[in-house]
Amino acid sequence: MIPHTQPTEHRARRRTGPPVPTQPPRISFEFFPPKTPAMEASLWTAIERLTPLDPAFVSVTYGAGGGTRSRTHRIIGRLISKTALVPAAHLTCVGASRAEIDDVARAYWALGACQLVALRGDPPEGVARYEPHPDGYEHAADLVAGLRRLADFEISVAAHPEAHPDAGSAQADLDNLKRKLDAGASRAITQFFFDPDVFLRFRDRVAGAGIDAPLVPGILPVTNAARALSFATACGANVPDWVKRLFDGLDAEPETRQLVAAELAAEQCRRLQAEAVEDFHFYTLNRAELTLAICRMLGVLPRAAALAN
Repeated sequence: MIPHTQPTEHRARRRTGPPVPTQPPRISFEFFPPKTPAMEASLWTAIERLTPLDPAFVSVTYGAGGGTRSRTHRIIGRLISKTALVPAAHLTCVGASRAEIDDVARAYWALGACQLVALRGDPPEGVARYEPHPDGYEHAADLVAGLRRLADFEISVAAHPEAHPDAGSAQADLDNLKRKLDAGASRAITQFFFDPDVFLRFRDRVAGAGIDAPLVPGILPVTNAARALSFATACGANVPDWVKRLFDGLDAEPETRQLVAAELAAEQCRRLQAEAVEDFHFYTLNRAELTLAICRMLGVLPRAAALAN
């Protein structure tokens, strides 16, 4: 059993709530556009292995500054033409005018890609802070509203249980989430976190703000501990000391790290399931092994095996 933080009074009270569901959760996956032919092959191997789990959708990211726009579009096109998966293309406000972003969105709609993930986006490499394009969408809420005017897209947006690093406060960040959903987004997918209580407290605050859209926890399987710590620093996610201790030295022991990472993420999901969370979005980093193991531990079986049961 993976150790976790001691339950607070708030947490102990929660455990009198609904039992863990008997049905497996709904799942979705995130992939990123590869930079090299070898990474491209790894991506499609991961997609092929994860497809039988029948995800609700799969998202494809958009690099900082819009740097992977053409690669994202190509992957979305191949997902539509060669698979039965439902793709959700990321779009950001960075580095493009409204007209350019609208043209990309129209191209996705014409392609049959009716789901989008609308984000403000990160500044390009070497740029210290985000600055909106002078003729572009200023923030994600503006982007959502613009996309909704173009077509009847199903739009996901980002949520930050520990607040976005650029937010003035947790309340300001929550207000921004409400603006995005009020602008027409269908759901919010959270940044990753390691302590389930972080998500549960955030869910309480979201509900208290009058937000009733689905809130989907983002789960990051730890394929590389050093990289996960770097991601956490960049996005403002706290990594508890006990998580750091779990992975200390394990980047040199990949087999052990895989076992620990799978159990950590599965336990995280089980604790959330006990609090009536029914959807999980996995940040796969274009790797299938860990996500497959975690989904299996949660009762999500490949389609053929599920039908046989």
